[in-house]
Amino acid sequence: MTRIAIIGLGEAGRLYAAGLSRAGAEVRGYDPYHDARASVDGAVIDQRDGLGDAVTGADVALSLVGAAAALDVAAEVLPHLGGDAVFADLNTTSPDTKLEIARLGDAAGVPMADVAVLAPVLRDAHRTALLASGGGADAFAVFMSPFGVPITVVPGAAGEAARMKLLRSVFMKGLAALVIESLGAARASGSEEWLRDRIAQELGEGGAALVDRLVTGSYEHAPRRAQEVRASLAELEASDQPADMTRATLAWFERILAERGSARLD
Repeated sequence: MTRIAIIGLGEAGRLYAAGLSRAGAEVRGYDPYHDARASVDGAVIDQRDGLGDAVTGADVALSLVGAAAALDVAAEVLPHLGGDAVFADLNTTSPDTKLEIARLGDAAGVPMADVAVLAPVLRDAHRTALLASGGGADAFAVFMSPFGVPITVVPGAAGEAARMKLLRSVFMKGLAALVIESLGAARASGSEEWLRDRIAQELGEGGAALVDRLVTGSYEHAPRRAQEVRASLAELEASDQPADMTRATLAWFERILAERGSARLD
């Protein structure tokens, strides 16, 4: 049986742990800040109290800890893994950070997969579409695909999947900011519902639900999405491409953070 260790049991980690467990994997989790032992849609998560206990003997270790902690967590996890295991970083970080994690993997003799999550995990749980690159990408796909995880392996080193994810984020987060701005202006003139319907129609089938997700998700996950837009902006600036829209998108997410009274991300 494939053993999967999940490091980070926040919203996404819990959904991956529960879904993979129901799909037949042996799943162990670790998170010093969240207690995820309660049943999630009928699956009880095997959360361990120690990192080594969760990771040792795993075939795959998934890191879902957020961008700020990704590098430090990789350095902690990798010494516990054997050379036949794969370390998969699913955090939305810069390509340079993914490359640095891959170097740590090389030093530990553990292949690393740079994995980009292409949709909100809340919607499809462990069946969320993924991109993977790097030395461990093919092995990651071999381990995970039997459990219904849709993975597209793209050519290139660690960092390539991250780069593609950030380019997608230019569009998706920009679309969210545009929808929020449009609806705000319409609300001020008393025509919000009319415009919301028009936007949904333009977006096609499922448009109304998409509008709801763009607006709600932007507010619920503003700190993480602001950080993602910052990384996208850095990627555009490094490519010498115009980045006017992405700068405006970042301004919107910073405004949302200010409205929430959240600390501004550095």
